[in-house]
Amino acid sequence: MGTTLIIGGAAAWLGVKASSISNELEAATRLVDPLKEQIANDDPEGAAATVRQLRSHTTAAKNSAEDPLWTLASTIPGIGPNFSAVAEVAQSADDVANLGLAPLVNVFSSLDWNSLLPTSTGTNLEPLKAASPTVTSAAHAVRASAERLNQIDTSKLLPQVAEPLTEARNQLQDVTGALDTAANASQIVPRMLGVDAPRNYLLMIQNNAEVRASGGIPGALAVLNLENGKLKLGKQSSATELGVMAPTLPIEPEQQQIYSGRLGKFMQDVNLTPDFPTAASTARAMWERKTGERVDGVISIDPVALAYILDATGPVKITSPELISLTSGKLPAELNGQNVVSTLLSDVYAKIPQPKLQDAYFAGVAQEIFAALSDGKGDASALIAGITRGTEEGRVLVWSNDSNEQGVLNKYPLSGSTAGPSVSPAQFGVYFNDGTGAKMDYYVKRTVQLIRECTTDGYEQTTVRITSTNTAPPNAATSLPAYVTGGGIHGVPPGSVQTNVVAYGPSQATIETASKDGVRTEIGTHIHGARPVGVLGVRLAPGESSTVDFVFGKIVQHSEPNVVVTPTVQDVKNVILTTQNAQCG
Repeated sequence: MGTTLIIGGAAAWLGVKASSISNELEAATRLVDPLKEQIANDDPEGAAATVRQLRSHTTAAKNSAEDPLWTLASTIPGIGPNFSAVAEVAQSADDVANLGLAPLVNVFSSLDWNSLLPTSTGTNLEPLKAASPTVTSAAHAVRASAERLNQIDTSKLLPQVAEPLTEARNQLQDVTGALDTAANASQIVPRMLGVDAPRNYLLMIQNNAEVRASGGIPGALAVLNLENGKLKLGKQSSATELGVMAPTLPIEPEQQQIYSGRLGKFMQDVNLTPDFPTAASTARAMWERKTGERVDGVISIDPVALAYILDATGPVKITSPELISLTSGKLPAELNGQNVVSTLLSDVYAKIPQPKLQDAYFAGVAQEIFAALSDGKGDASALIAGITRGTEEGRVLVWSNDSNEQGVLNKYPLSGSTAGPSVSPAQFGVYFNDGTGAKMDYYVKRTVQLIRECTTDGYEQTTVRITSTNTAPPNAATSLPAYVTGGGIHGVPPGSVQTNVVAYGPSQATIETASKDGVRTEIGTHIHGARPVGVLGVRLAPGESSTVDFVFGKIVQHSEPNVVVTPTVQDVKNVILTTQNAQCG
């Protein structure tokens, strides 16, 4: 009788503790979204108050899980791992609150993230530099908690324990990624913005009207000077002005085989490769050889990303007498987020027939836009959002000549790398290189879709389907300027578009077959950094469409596939279609 009472009392007590832990953790979870909102709205006082509440809940949950009876229950064969798992979740939640969120909120009040944007007068980068150790320590603490939870074997747990554990893992994974990014940024951003010494970057504005693997042919070039966050546009030039590299710069053999020696011969072709670190380091070497000026890195941006910037800064009036004289009123007197793409990628060729003057217009517009950016015009949060969107779409790319900084950049898509930690395990790539020798890609619309197929050998097999349409007018050969159509100089009929479609599979996979409009065809096959590469040329007359399928097999990765594409004039969300999964029996 007495034993029964003791067991019953112990069970009741454990039930009370379980209810307490559950309630406290749920209360803490409900505070996460308000905390995110307070941080997004730059409300450090509100965030600090929320974190205090959150810590009180996680501490209460942890204390309940440290009860001697709960600890004893965790040793019971069979059911014990459930008590241990709940205790780990409670401990991890408390560690995240106390070792991660609390220190971050303490430094949050000292940081004005909006002021970190470069301006014409500079910005105080010391608070971010000083916060770096705290942010890094917080990221480490949260990662340690995530790793502890990931080590728990959920197969031995009851569903009512396993499901919350899985949810906690997913939440911690998101937090860990965000904190790691913040920690990395705090370590390298101040230096890259010139807090310790002035920095010079080669700015490449990629012209999507003549497509290249990473976006478009490098058009306008300029040196971007940064010192303590003070931004200034220095020497300006163009790829045409740099001329031919003789002797040709050395290129890594695998990439030279795929993309030819033109990578090291012309600035216009450095980004025939989708691997931006290769393109950027080559561009830096070309700039130094031709100008004698050393730069610390390369930043690439395209007109669509410039549109995002103009959406935040507001319209930029064309005030330069040279630009006004150049256009004779034929182009807009001010550029905004709605007209800058069509102006730079289409209208300029219709209104300014001479290529040299087109380059001058590009350079002048770049000067005007970056002057507005450096003057701090517009809404800072909108500007950050626009640059972030451009980065996510591959329209903003950064490379640093500093190996430590580049090591950090390589962890993120911002680096434009085709290999390394920024590339997800089952990642495909679809890239486009113009073969027309003109500016017809403004009229090409494309879609890319992954189609996962059933196999019997245990490997994954995926078809990468690319559909391209030339939307140029039927009379493009005569209605469009010869500089836009190419005039047939490179063997492509005026109005038609020739494109080299390049498809990358995941590491260690193979290319099985390829077809064009349903007919099997031969393609060029290569290897780049252990990834299989297929290349196929497509020519489209005005109004024509074509579909190319690359079938990749022997895929060892079983994670969810994704695809990265060349950013073009189109919105990326309209290019990448939802992955199609086969229904396998």
